[in-house]
Amino acid sequence: MAEDPDDPIRVALIGYGLAGAVFHGPLISSTPGMSLATIVTGDPERRARASSEHPEAVLLDDVEALWDRATDHDLVVVATPNRFHVPLGLAALEAGLPVVIDKPMAPTTEGGRRLVTEAAERDLLLTVFQNRRWDGDYLTVRRLLSEDALGPIVRFESRYERWRPKVRSEAWRERGDPEEAGGLLFDLGAHLIDQAVGLFGPPRTVYAEVDRRRPGAEIDDDVFVALEHAGDVRSHLWMSVLAAIQGPRMRLLGLRAAFEKFGLDVQEQALSEGARPGDPAWGREPREQFYRGVAASLREGTPPPVDPNDSVMGLEIIEAALESAGKRRVVTLG
Repeated sequence: MAEDPDDPIRVALIGYGLAGAVFHGPLISSTPGMSLATIVTGDPERRARASSEHPEAVLLDDVEALWDRATDHDLVVVATPNRFHVPLGLAALEAGLPVVIDKPMAPTTEGGRRLVTEAAERDLLLTVFQNRRWDGDYLTVRRLLSEDALGPIVRFESRYERWRPKVRSEAWRERGDPEEAGGLLFDLGAHLIDQAVGLFGPPRTVYAEVDRRRPGAEIDDDVFVALEHAGDVRSHLWMSVLAAIQGPRMRLLGLRAAFEKFGLDVQEQALSEGARPGDPAWGREPREQFYRGVAASLREGTPPPVDPNDSVMGLEIIEAALESAGKRRVVTLG
């Protein structure tokens, strides 16, 4: 940590693709008490974009140069393709630096556990960027549950549906190598599963249909996951890039009433269009942000905004979903 408590937390961001440029970079630079000190990317176009958007940051070509300057930083954010999450997370911890890892934290449960164990042994912060916990629709559902506004819950439905019927062969998320952890289950499923578990607790059983529908697809592009929680609550989760007409983003069914929400939270679109937290037109950002929680953890010792063990559980559920889909049967957890 910076020696003076008034000094900003100096953050090194590894990767400046979609995750780094649209999410992490803007959120870090707009969080009070944080400074985006370094960006690591070797791609010329991304370096040019990073220089334009964050002229105060030092640009490095590779991570080895970052480890040589480890003492100049207080936090590392890993926003690379999924196959690099574990090795870069471990390298950051070995360099003595706390770590934020984009979701999914690892391609396997075993990899996630390695990260958790290493962070615990070194007494360093490790947390996972499960940013959808701060979406307005999710926070609304949490409030409705806390108020018992709908009565006993029968079913929670949640969807991330898009219309992308053509395979983008150049995208790493479209590659079938398991080490890439591509496909919708690892990408969008990591969010939907995390939200469902956050609302209703760990599931007792998992059933899934994980399909490749587009011609030439190497990864899953149409997915359904059903979780059975305590109290007989069911979560039904859909992920698809083949939804020309999209269903409700969330639907919560109770014995007295129901809640339904269409459309995504506005923050992702706002960030992708160049808006930033704190802009006059931002307006609908939840007061609690992920990186505010990270700053509090580093300075005050509060719990991290996302317990990495939650993300390990998410990986266990994803692996159970893959097993269920392969065998076409319900898988019992625990």
